[in-house]
Amino acid sequence: MKVKEMMSSPVIHTGPDTSGAGVAQLLVKNHISAVLIVDEDGAVVGIVSEYDLLARSGQTARDVMSTSVISVSEDTDVDDVRALLLDRRISRVPVLAGQQLVGIISRGDVVRLLAMEWACQVCGEPYRGETAPAKCPRCAAPQDQFAQQPQVPGD
Repeated sequence: MKVKEMMSSPVIHTGPDTSGAGVAQLLVKNHISAVLIVDEDGAVVGIVSEYDLLARSGQTARDVMSTSVISVSEDTDVDDVRALLLDRRISRVPVLAGQQLVGIISRGDVVRLLAMEWACQVCGEPYRGETAPAKCPRCAAPQDQFAQQPQVPGD
């Protein structure tokens, strides 16, 4: 499955001159734990997490943001994002089309996949999605031949 199939969009974001209080309000209002910081052209220049607000001092997002932001493209495989989140010990990554922010994918999004895998009962072909496909891409078995496949975290 590709990132574009499950990323959240539009993304809550703000500019680098937003006050620390303004960033905090965005986090609280939108029930999120970090906000992306974009420049006037829409390019991601940083991220401010709850941790950043608590651990760093400064008046604006520019003062407290982390500037080394790891991102992925819309066509990145979700399994690659899973590895990236684990290896880098991060909670989310912005999704870019060129330099433009088009979405975000988080650990929670990837965890939701654990509940969304199906298996064809005829040939065993796995399929990820909220519902089973109309027919199996391998053997063309109908949708009623798919069963939700239990996932073990970490596999």
